[in-house]
Amino acid sequence: MAKFIKIYQDNPNEASIKKVVDVLRNGGIIIYPTDTVYGLGCDITNSKALERVARIKGIKLEKADFSFICNDLSHISDYVRQIDTATFKILKRALPGPYTFILPGNNDLPKDFRKKKTVGIRVPDNNIALQIVAMLGNPIVSTSIHDEDEVIEYSTDPELIYEKWQNKVDLVIDGGYGDNVASTIIDLSGHEPVVIREGKGSLDIL
Repeated sequence: MAKFIKIYQDNPNEASIKKVVDVLRNGGIIIYPTDTVYGLGCDITNSKALERVARIKGIKLEKADFSFICNDLSHISDYVRQIDTATFKILKRALPGPYTFILPGNNDLPKDFRKKKTVGIRVPDNNIALQIVAMLGNPIVSTSIHDEDEVIEYSTDPELIYEKWQNKVDLVIDGGYGDNVASTIIDLSGHEPVVIREGKGSLDIL
């Protein structure tokens, strides 16, 4: 049975963030708020936890397109090949914000992602998510929690999310109501930006 923790976005309690980070360090899976929909996440360096997330999503880990949640742009350079000035300017304009950017991966990717040519990077505009990653010291891998209901694509109420997911994950954060619009996905791995999915983030940044 998962723990259920209330954390306030405006002023996240450090002791509560530490509880979340302890769960992640022990290979646990969390559900946490972002600036878009609630996400399912684990420590990027923990293979067993990554396998579990892939199983929950019903996919093979090597086929999974998980995003890396970073807490600022400096984290990004750990996993991404040298990016040009134009790309950097787009990232600077957009982040933190409701975007997933697909960028060319480098050789320092965690071992479970080495075969990937590109990675999806997120720096959400949400203090809870950013402080978790900052305290953990490395990104968390993330995927959104879809709802099976065809009308409601994403669950927004943390209590309902907890009810549904309590036996699959180790901790659910109540960070207030989530959004029901996912992030805008933009591929910056080629010569020109390509919009893969238009979501919450405006395209004015391009």
